[in-house]
Amino acid sequence: MTTLEVGKKQITLYVDVSRENARAIAARVASSFRGHGFEIGVWKDQNRALDLATPGSRAEDASLFITVGGDGTLLRAARVATEHHVALLGINTGRLGFLTELDEDDDRIDRLPEFFERGLVVDERAALRATYAGQSFFALNDVVVRKGEVSRTVPFGVSLDGEHIADIPADGVCVATPTGSTAYFLSAGGSIISPRVDGFGIVPLLPHTLFSRPLIVPASSRIEIGCDSEIAHAHLECDGDVLSVLEAGTSVSVERHPNAVRFARIEPLRFFERLEEKMRWGVSIKAASR
Repeated sequence: MTTLEVGKKQITLYVDVSRENARAIAARVASSFRGHGFEIGVWKDQNRALDLATPGSRAEDASLFITVGGDGTLLRAARVATEHHVALLGINTGRLGFLTELDEDDDRIDRLPEFFERGLVVDERAALRATYAGQSFFALNDVVVRKGEVSRTVPFGVSLDGEHIADIPADGVCVATPTGSTAYFLSAGGSIISPRVDGFGIVPLLPHTLFSRPLIVPASSRIEIGCDSEIAHAHLECDGDVLSVLEAGTSVSVERHPNAVRFARIEPLRFFERLEEKMRWGVSIKAASR
């Protein structure tokens, strides 16, 4: 793993401004970084609620994005941070906080400038690029093609590197990165994929068959998801956001995004410890809660 170098002494805050505790922690973070000579950027109109930005600072010029909110906040920030090749570090004020680095009660929050100047660890993760009708969309967790408001099950075609591999009668198809394998992909019956695996997962959503199973494919793969001509319409979703309505008889292409997402961490991630801590992985249902 590499360490994150401090270029311009500026951070940018990306905050769930609807949460009072998130706004309060953002103010703490801004104060501690100012005390170390850093400028503070705030993403777009969030500064109306925060009033923390250094005058004249541009959010995209930061050396580090710090998100304050839940996993959803971090996923939205990842789109813009990756576009500008900036690492990001998350502080959790939401429910689960699987992707974030620190929880809101962690006393290391006030020492973040010290950790940053000493050298944060960079954890690179693969992302996805979905292409439809000439438009490209970013996803860190998953790309989902899902049928619209029809009750019947319809087939979705799946091709891998130009080879047609299945027609699956289902509600849709989910393609996930290792990072997203613990999110919706897991709920849909997919496997947990270690972040060290250079691959993606494919799983049907509520398949009407006894023998459908998740697939793990190389990250170099080009995946095509076709919408059957019987489908009135379908939705393209990236990280839970509906981004496009798909016409019948069309397809979505999914492949590795050219830019990796760079997580900044205080210390290297122990993935399976995180699973146990956040999702009770490997813990007996009889074990007392900790």
